[in-house]
Amino acid sequence: MKKYVAKLRESFPHDPPRRAPSVREVTSWLTRNPDRLTDDQAQQLETIPTRCPALDRTSHHVRAFAEFTNNRQGKHLGRWIASVQVDDLPSLQAFVTGLGQDIDAVVADLSLRYSSGAVDGHNNKIEMLKRQMFGRADFDLVRERVPSPRETVHDRGFGDPPWPWH
Repeated sequence: MKKYVAKLRESFPHDPPRRAPSVREVTSWLTRNPDRLTDDQAQQLETIPTRCPALDRTSHHVRAFAEFTNNRQGKHLGRWIASVQVDDLPSLQAFVTGLGQDIDAVVADLSLRYSSGAVDGHNNKIEMLKRQMFGRADFDLVRERVPSPRETVHDRGFGDPPWPWH
């Protein structure tokens, strides 16, 4: 019996079968720069669109959007929106409808080098502090942890100001 089982094992491939990739993995592969995929990930990604033509079209649109977003080419947004509207992809068409509600702001964001990241960072910090302090203290303690932007170091009692005219 051992000899028979050993012959069977030799005739089968030694590589274990691959598990199917999760939706999260496939989404990550589609939205990532193709140059940053490993060979195994790229090979698995090539086989997926053959099973689902809608996913192939979606991946084409997502990559095109990512490319002109990363390269600050907002002028291409109109053509991209038109190509998405031609395809029958409900989720992307809903995304395009949302973009169309304020198209001028989206084009400006995709074209200009300016960012509201610093303001968003301050807002996120304040929201985090509000959540941490909820139900624990009154507004005076929250105010102490989040100083006003107009408030100087001297106003808070941390020594003399660095300028002589104060």
